[in-house]
Amino acid sequence: MFTNSHGNVAIMPQVVEPAALNTPSRPISTKIVSNTPGRLRLRIAPSHRQAGEIQRIVKILDTQPNVSQVTTNIQNGSIVIHHDRNQESWENVVATLKDIGMIFADITDESHSDAAATVANAVYDLNDRVEQATNNVVDLRFIFPLALGCLSVRQLLVKGLQLEIIPWYVLAWYAFDSFIKLHGVSKPQLSGGAGKS
Repeated sequence: MFTNSHGNVAIMPQVVEPAALNTPSRPISTKIVSNTPGRLRLRIAPSHRQAGEIQRIVKILDTQPNVSQVTTNIQNGSIVIHHDRNQESWENVVATLKDIGMIFADITDESHSDAAATVANAVYDLNDRVEQATNNVVDLRFIFPLALGCLSVRQLLVKGLQLEIIPWYVLAWYAFDSFIKLHGVSKPQLSGGAGKS
C-alpha cells in the first residue's frame, strides 16, 4: 500500500511476470507420432485442440532459429515441425516444447481407436509427402477421386454398360461423392503466418 498525492491509500497493482502468460495452466499431453531427421510430427490431446492454443505453440516454435517451418491440422491435433537435421536441433526443439508445457505421453483420441488413429496419421503423412512432391499442386483429396473417375471411364469403355462386375456409374458416383466430401472439409489455416517458407 502507498499514499497518493491526495492522501488516499492506494493498493499497488500486482506485476504479472511475462513468462506466466506463456505458460499453460495445465500440461499439454502430446504424443510423438513420427521423428525423422529434420522433421518431428506431434499429436496434441483433444482437450488442447483449440485454434488459439495451437496458434500460441506455433508462434513460439516459429521464433526458434533452427525451426524452418511449422504446419498444423487442428482437427486431428497434428503439428509438424521442420528443423535442422542434427541432434542438437532436435534437442532444442524438444526443450522448447517442454518449456511451453508439453508432456510426452501415449495419448488416445476419445473418438478413434488406436488402429484408426494410426491409419489416419499414415494417410496425413502420405498426403503431406504428395503435396511436397508436387509443390502443393495436388494432394490425395484430388488424386483419389481422379483415379476413381479414370477407372469408371475405363470400365465404361472396356465393359460397356454391363452390370456384372462394378458398374461404371457406381465408380463415377464414388469419384464425385469422394471429391465433394474431401473438399467440403478444408484444411485449417492459422492466421498470422502459421509457418515459415
